[in-house]
Amino acid sequence: MVDQSALDDWFRREVLPLERSLARFVQRNWRVKEEVMDLVHDIYVLAFSGARANMPANTRQYLFTVARNHLINRAKRARIVSFDLVADLETMDRHSDLFDTERHLSAREALRRVQAGLEKLPPRVREIVWLRKVEGLNVRETAERLGIGKDAVNHQVMMGMKALTDHMLGGAGKIIRRRSAAPPKEADQ
Repeated sequence: MVDQSALDDWFRREVLPLERSLARFVQRNWRVKEEVMDLVHDIYVLAFSGARANMPANTRQYLFTVARNHLINRAKRARIVSFDLVADLETMDRHSDLFDTERHLSAREALRRVQAGLEKLPPRVREIVWLRKVEGLNVRETAERLGIGKDAVNHQVMMGMKALTDHMLGGAGKIIRRRSAAPPKEADQ
């Protein structure tokens, strides 16, 4: 059993400075943003009571392990997180560097957002963006594969990437087409 004053000191000195990164971790892995700080506080309680028995050697790893386990348990109980996310969290290597784990989860979330943004694009634009940006085809190869002109490929990639960028920044992710001005009418002679 750890002395209460030593436990309090450990919590202030080593756990509280991790609050921002812990909150980001929870936010990336929990769909209900309003619950993030409540979950962080739940994790504090669990970490504090667990450390009463034995002070952890690596506070960061201990805290994020408690957080991961708590999120998995809450997700299973609430059934509001997809089974894929729960499986991803359960299979994380427990001994990996937590910075790598955070980067991995952040990248995974970004990929999910990109996928959602791609799904919003019209099918032809989505196909062109996919060929150019994912498969790495150049403009000529894309134009030949689809039987369209290079200018059409460039124009549709530009529209698709603008819409995708808008989606990634929290916008609607819609393609905005400029209306061309009506041709000038010839004056009566």
